[in-house]
This record gives sequence, C-alpha cells and structure tokens, in this order.
Amino acid sequence: MTAVDHARTHTEFERAEARTAHNYHPLPVVLAHAEGAWMTDVDGRRFLDLLAGYSALNFGHGHPGLLAAAHAQLDQLTLTSRAFVHDTFADFTAALGDLCGKDLVLPMNTGAEAVETAIKVCRKWGYEVKGVPDGMARIVVASGNFHGRTTTIVGFSDDPDARDGFGPFAPGFVTVPYGDLAALAAAIDEHTVAVLIEPIQGEGGVVIPPEGYLRGVREVCTARNVLFAADEIQAGLGRTGRTFACDHEGVVPDLYVLGKALGGGIVPVSAVVADRDVLGVLKPGQHGSTFGGNPLACAVGSEVVRMLQTGEFQQRATDLGELLRERLESMIGRGLLAVRVRGLWAGLDIDPAIGTGREVCEALMARGVLAKDTHGSTIRLAPPLVVSPEDLSWGLDQLAEVIGAA
Repeated sequence: MTAVDHARTHTEFERAEARTAHNYHPLPVVLAHAEGAWMTDVDGRRFLDLLAGYSALNFGHGHPGLLAAAHAQLDQLTLTSRAFVHDTFADFTAALGDLCGKDLVLPMNTGAEAVETAIKVCRKWGYEVKGVPDGMARIVVASGNFHGRTTTIVGFSDDPDARDGFGPFAPGFVTVPYGDLAALAAAIDEHTVAVLIEPIQGEGGVVIPPEGYLRGVREVCTARNVLFAADEIQAGLGRTGRTFACDHEGVVPDLYVLGKALGGGIVPVSAVVADRDVLGVLKPGQHGSTFGGNPLACAVGSEVVRMLQTGEFQQRATDLGELLRERLESMIGRGLLAVRVRGLWAGLDIDPAIGTGREVCEALMARGVLAKDTHGSTIRLAPPLVVSPEDLSWGLDQLAEVIGAA
C-alpha cells in the first residue's frame, strides 16, 4: 500500500495521541471493525488478532451467542445497582458458582477490582476466622506478578514501570520467587492469611511454574491454615485448554479471581468465587460496586459460562495449542531463544540480534498480524479460541518471515 492508503489511520492515531494520557504505547493502528479472529482498521486493512484483548476475547470478536445475549438484555434492563435484585443476577451467580464448584459469587467489574476484593476478603477472613491480630494480616505474593494497577497492587509489584512514582504503598505483602515452593512455605507465619498467585504469569511472559508447584501451594496452604487465592483473570476460562489453569494440576484454590473473558469482550465483568466460609465474612456495607453484577454483565457472563460448560473451547485451545507449540518450537535457535506454551497461549523470547519485542510486533503489524510485546524482548500470543487452524498457521508463517525462521 502507498502512504496515502494509511491517511486516515495516521490522522486518527495522531488525534488520539494528542488528547490521551500516555499510559499506553499502542501500535500505530486504528481499528474499526472485528469479527472472529480478524480486525479491520479505518483504512480497510485486515489484521489477524493474536492478542485477543489479553484473553478478554477468548471467544473472538462479535461471537453471535454473546451478542444475542447482550442485545436481548439491552432492550430490557441494564443497571439497577445492588440496592435491588434484578432478574439475571441469580442465574449468573448460580451458574458461575457451579462452574467453579463454589458456594458464593461476588461480582465486580475489572480484574483489578476482583483482586482488591480478594485481598479484602482474605484479610477479613484472617481476622475473623483465623484469629490474626487486627492490622497484622500478611499475604504472600510472587515475584514477576501482575495483578492490576491500583496503588495497593502495584505496591507488591517488582515492575518499575508499574511501581515507581506511585508510593507510599500499603504494607502486608511478602514477595517470594515465583515457582519456589520452599521459599513460599518459609514465608508463611502465624500472621499469614493468604497466598495470592497467578497459576501462569501472563504479563510476565506466559511464565509456567514447575510441575507440581500448584499442588504444593495447595498442600502448604491447607497445612498452615492459609487461603489459596488463584488469579485466573488471564489464564482462566478456557485459555490454557482447561476451564482453569489450576485444573492442569487438579488443584482447587480457596478463591478464584476471575475477569477478562468472563465479559465476553463486550462488557467488563469480574468476580471472586469462594465457599461460604470464606466469602461469608462480608456483611452489608463492607464492600460493593455500583456496576458490579449489573443486568447486562450478568446476561453476558451467564452466556460465557454456558459456552464453557460444553468443553468446546477448552478442546479448541488444547488442539490448536499443539499446532502453536510445534510451530514455535521449530523456531527456537532461529530467531527465538525460548518459548513457553500452555494451551492457546504462548510467550516467545526474541533473540536480541533480531530486534526488540516491539520491533518484531511492528513488523508483524506490517504483515497483517497484531501481537503485543512485554518486558522488552518477549512477545505474548493469545489468539481467540475461535481462530481457524489455517489462519493460525498463516499468522505463524508471518512470524517466521519476520524473525528469519522461514
């Protein structure tokens, strides 16, 4: 294409940059339409989406079942606040609770809200059930974590971009190396109320812990009377080939922290799901959200749960994940230093001789593929679970061309 073909993209991108706080560094593309695994920009160029909104679009863009649920609810009722009960609330909480095998559901909006909610619940449980002295609760977290960007959460991040310049931070968090079970066990004391970890670290570059780590975390938490809170916001709801990433080790946490795909890429929906002896510590007025559990969110979330109950999307992630693994592993030593794959989710470490992760993503964009870099030299791939094998193969062909592995 000639430069004039990109005229509208350039104009719209510059307009956005001029009036937007620069908390992101987006690729210079301006998207206007999407369907399935494909997106189209304002100049009519098509792009294969290999990011899927950081797993928020697990079911693709404009999934007809999700759109139908949203459209039907838009004509009925969209918001009541939790001052009242609406007619989609019970269905959603029951369905999600059953999917997780838990008693209670506390709906929120964003993933960060769900993590903040889990932190509050764990602390309150620690004081009221475990008997930790007031103000002394401690939560063990892992290095390399990403749980959101609120001031509480970035306080226990070791990413300087997320943390620097935003203090002072809340106390009560102890960081141990991710995947190191002995360090985690050693960090637990009589004031520890919870262990909060991602079963797979998404923002960290799809970092998969050693086999048996999650089982070990479960065993330690049970033995030491500590809650296990699993942040499945990116890893959960089909992405890894199982409903939850914890399922790969047959582990059930005390609290599931969910988000992203729960809203089907239509509305922000998150939730903390746990049994009554954990979530039951909250009483009216102690936590809430105006939009949390709103009728539109519940209608979409219920459809997401229904879709997951068939196992179709988990199986697609498993099957396509094998294609993804085989193709990426063939590029190791030919532009890639290492790859980590679990289901339809991968982290790729780019050989610095090829370029930075950002530079590779820009080259992919020029070839009609959208992906996202993280931590300089790593790229995450998280295609919508509805992507076809042919389209996925084509996208990986473009990657091979860019890094010289073709």
